[in-house]
Amino acid sequence: MSTSPVILLLSGSLRNGSSNDSVLRTAEAVAPPHIRTVRYDGLAGLPHFNPDDDVEPLPAPVVELRAAIASATAVLICTPEYAGTLPGSFKNLLDWTVGGTEICDKPVAWVNAAAPGRGQGAEATLRTVLGYTGGAVVEEACVRVPVGRQLVGGDGVITDPEVRDRIRAVLGLLARA
Repeated sequence: MSTSPVILLLSGSLRNGSSNDSVLRTAEAVAPPHIRTVRYDGLAGLPHFNPDDDVEPLPAPVVELRAAIASATAVLICTPEYAGTLPGSFKNLLDWTVGGTEICDKPVAWVNAAAPGRGQGAEATLRTVLGYTGGAVVEEACVRVPVGRQLVGGDGVITDPEVRDRIRAVLGLLARA
């Protein structure tokens, strides 16, 4: 019996209405019926990472994060870049994954929604941290899809058919990885 792949959607943004959240809302909207998406919304509730706290019993928000990663087939990330790297809150999320093995060998990709010429620092940091966690980066699913406000509808979902097709393709690549 075959089960549907589950793709965990991780946003690196805490800002309401961010283009990163729009990418992930769109992923939910365009996912083919055979792919299930699950969005993780606990970023703001994670405690500050401290290696002394990365022991049993783990803080409840960390347990929830690691369980979400463990139950997924693959992970799709969409994060902004701040000051040339990942936002601190998202780096904190990733720090909590280093001590676990949930992401090890799991297919992972990202969509860079930044304007052209931006976001490379976040991508480089993602690649570095995912190397430490053992995430299996699916290169062909890591794409740049600039998302301007004019592409986003009132519901926070991207309306542009080309962008929607690219996001759907990323989901397909992750599901097959």
